[in-house]
Amino acid sequence: MEALCRGDVRTCARLLTRIERGEEAVIPLLQALYRAGGNGRVIGVTGPPGAGKSSLISCLIGAWRRRGLRVAVLAIDPSSPFTGGAVLGDRLRMVEHGCDDGVFIRSMASRGQLGGLARAAGDALTVLEAMPWDVILVETVGVGQNETDIMRHAAVVVLLQTPLGGDEVQAVKAGIIEIGDVYVVNKSDHPAADRTCRQLREMIARGSRLRPDRDWQPPVIKTQAHLGVGVAELVDAIDGCFAHQNADPEAARRYMSDRARHRIGEILRDRLDRRLRSGDEGWLEGSIEPVVSREKDPYTVVAEMLSRL
Repeated sequence: MEALCRGDVRTCARLLTRIERGEEAVIPLLQALYRAGGNGRVIGVTGPPGAGKSSLISCLIGAWRRRGLRVAVLAIDPSSPFTGGAVLGDRLRMVEHGCDDGVFIRSMASRGQLGGLARAAGDALTVLEAMPWDVILVETVGVGQNETDIMRHAAVVVLLQTPLGGDEVQAVKAGIIEIGDVYVVNKSDHPAADRTCRQLREMIARGSRLRPDRDWQPPVIKTQAHLGVGVAELVDAIDGCFAHQNADPEAARRYMSDRARHRIGEILRDRLDRRLRSGDEGWLEGSIEPVVSREKDPYTVVAEMLSRL
């Protein structure tokens, strides 16, 4: 606990490995870390494959490090079809920061998890938020209708879009246009970049009319990640979003409530899944016959099972 609060990255790496393995022995430590945590600004970065998320994150790391901020990155990689582990593609793109003591980069395998985040990501963030990181970046796998969990984990979500996706903006096809707090059109030297920016701004404006409760107007930033173009403007936009949230205590409370509700649900589902996979057949089998004979209904049985977790 003390080593983590001091920022010991080796202790952090070992604990994250145990979390990925699903070791229940780490739960008491996670409980203590959660109560001590809440530090650092959690920023999600998501978007379709090939949009340049990892390259842009590398630029963001450099920008924040030049300001003297310590940065942690949780990169959710696609799973290897052979080992089930992370393929480490994201970390390869950020190798230039590997020798910087003020940067910590960890890849986690998605293992096919819906929501775009690895199952262990919530626990990993509990660890990172208890450490002295100023900025915590979370990169998600791809983007799609089910890959919106990042909204529940990150205070600010940066959504990348590429101008290479044809006439329609890919984010609209995926149905996730509402999750972004800041929108980025990467590869902005492409001829279609201005059109994509215009489409995004039009959709954001329409979304604002549908969501009058949301008074933050998400900006659209053009970048060229491989050259670092637009990164300073993006950092300013992210800072502006945090400043806006800090000025609205009610919005901050809603975010924290949504995050806590989502985290409780995640842990509850995980505990139930562990119990179902534990090999304790009697726990489930003993409840089946009363339902078959209609002595009990399945809803009551599930409630009883949950009470015994």
